[in-house]
Amino acid sequence: MLQFLKFVLATLVGLFLFFVLSFFILVGIGSAFSSEDKTVIKDNSVLKLDLDKPIQEVGVENPFAELGAFGGGEEVIGLKDIREAITLAAQDDHIKGIYLKSENPGAGWATLEEIRDELVEFKKSKKFVYSYGEFYSEKGYYIASLADKIYLNPAGGMEWNGLSADYDFYKGTFDKLDIKPVIFRVGEFKSAIETFTRTDMSEASKKQSIELLDALYGNYISNISESRRISVAELRGLADSLAVTSAESAAKYKLVTHAGYSDEMEAAMKKELKLDEKKDIEYVSLGKYLKGDHPSEDGDFNKRVAVVIAQGSIVSGDGDDDNIGSDSFVKELREIRENDKIKAVVLRINSPGGSALASDVMWREIELTRKKKPVIASMSDVAASGGYYMAMGCDTIVAQPNTITGSIGIFALLFNLQDFMNNKLGVTFDGVKTNPHADWPSLTREMTDFEKMKIQRNVEEGYATFTRKAAEGRGMSVEQLRSLASGRVWSGVEAKANGLVDVLGGLDEAIKIAAKAAKLDDKDYRVRYYPEKKNVVQEMIKELTGKSEDKILSEKLGVLAPHIKTYQKLMNMNGMQARMPFDLNIH
Repeated sequence: MLQFLKFVLATLVGLFLFFVLSFFILVGIGSAFSSEDKTVIKDNSVLKLDLDKPIQEVGVENPFAELGAFGGGEEVIGLKDIREAITLAAQDDHIKGIYLKSENPGAGWATLEEIRDELVEFKKSKKFVYSYGEFYSEKGYYIASLADKIYLNPAGGMEWNGLSADYDFYKGTFDKLDIKPVIFRVGEFKSAIETFTRTDMSEASKKQSIELLDALYGNYISNISESRRISVAELRGLADSLAVTSAESAAKYKLVTHAGYSDEMEAAMKKELKLDEKKDIEYVSLGKYLKGDHPSEDGDFNKRVAVVIAQGSIVSGDGDDDNIGSDSFVKELREIRENDKIKAVVLRINSPGGSALASDVMWREIELTRKKKPVIASMSDVAASGGYYMAMGCDTIVAQPNTITGSIGIFALLFNLQDFMNNKLGVTFDGVKTNPHADWPSLTREMTDFEKMKIQRNVEEGYATFTRKAAEGRGMSVEQLRSLASGRVWSGVEAKANGLVDVLGGLDEAIKIAAKAAKLDDKDYRVRYYPEKKNVVQEMIKELTGKSEDKILSEKLGVLAPHIKTYQKLMNMNGMQARMPFDLNIH
């Protein structure tokens, strides 16, 4: 027995040493890749932008991305990096054009607007933009549509039938399980809870959804009309008649310039580059290009505009890559406020909201910061409900035309699990208490009308606080603000018209406004992003300690994964929620 224990102990020690050694070897490899020499950008090069990946405000650095064998999953690219690369390429004599791969980008509409705007500026350099795809989704085509030459594989197709939004409803599931949702809300349009209480959309939900879609589609089709020089009426007609489904029909109606293969596109690009047909095109990827030798940043290092990224659902505590934690946000903003080198702040918001309490905690920190230096809100894809709660504390609010915002409302959601536990699982409950409501709120008994009234009153008080602070921030009366509230969502265009937003534009516009408010001369300041990108070792640890929960769900559950994610979001809804309609999937 002693010998056996010695053997087991020796094995465990050996395994431990093996993993420690492996870890440091991998960290060394990762560090070597991250600190490699700068990329040499050859003359007559083409910047290749592969946008068919998840796109977030700031990318996730993966030291093994170039190897392909490591990395633990799909690469996430940053909007910041894409925009920076396009701007640099416009001024770089080595870069003669851009090759777009944009079939189905993993991004929201406002993110695509930022990329599109940057490409419009790039084209002013008179350099070419080519695009090739085997299939174009409506999101992918939104980017590709401004290319000089658009190739679509002859056997491919494209989506040209308008935008739609759909929701999942779980009332039938809860009925089968004997689970009773208990809802408390303020706001006719606060439809986030309908997914649990209905089997279809309410009239109020349909009203706001169709008006939102019409606004987003109007911006979409207007920009494509300008790029392709096809009238809006003709584009709408093509969608209504489903006239464009194949590469041939897309070329016929001039949505693409060529129904052709990738080699044909490359042959045309070689002519543009005046390159011998037997020579290869010098492509440079986004990551490689940003490692090139570029001009140093202009501006005084002691005069900075901080861009604070607030992306994800809003929760109390520290948060993570997918959530904005109020504790982490407050700490970050407090350090920025006390940093005298930072003269202004741009709060970059991409959030559907979440905890009303956490939203209010962050609003307070924004209020304190704006007393010391200008704070400008830049809305990305979504800045709704709790996301709007953050923005309303800023000096100026900037949104893209297709930003989804508003949703000013509060709700609380509880579940009565008594029948489910009794009838489905055979579990019963009993207990004692010192006071009549000592177990309130309870998930295992029906609450009394008095108890429900208390929760409803809390929700109404939360709504009153939300609308009062929003009215103060927007310079409106509470009555005027409430006419725009009730949980209703708006596009950026609509929000600008009704006073919930000040300026239509992207992140660059917000940065310019912040610099002007801080009385900084043009190009006399530098822009810094916070929180700063994790270093290589931090990312290595994250990758080596296991795949993310989302990746595991997607791999193991397939089409069921989104429903499990909905359940997880549900479990995170502690306390009152300032959250937009549940999963607004626009495609």
